[in-house]
Amino acid sequence: MFQIVLCNCPDSEVAEAIAEKLITDQLAACVNILPKIKSFYRWQGKQECDEEIMLLIKSKQQLFPQLEQTIIALHPYDVVEIIALTIQQGNELYLNWIHDTVKK
Repeated sequence: MFQIVLCNCPDSEVAEAIAEKLITDQLAACVNILPKIKSFYRWQGKQECDEEIMLLIKSKQQLFPQLEQTIIALHPYDVVEIIALTIQQGNELYLNWIHDTVKK
């Protein structure tokens, strides 16, 4: 029912724009911005290393399609990292807060 969605962004401007839009549109109850993570990856046949900003987005599974489209619309990457992890357990009061905060 509930998810944490991970999304890496190139800079704080993109991260903050996505976070604000997701909260404004009630697609997420909370978005944490984790600055200056270092990502190592392979892209177009080359090994790369970049500093990125990670978003930890708390939402509901049924909102994922809208959440994904919103992120893609605001994100500059050709291939956007959007990974949803199901929350198996959590503080009942916190999960109720997520439920009450996002779109019904």
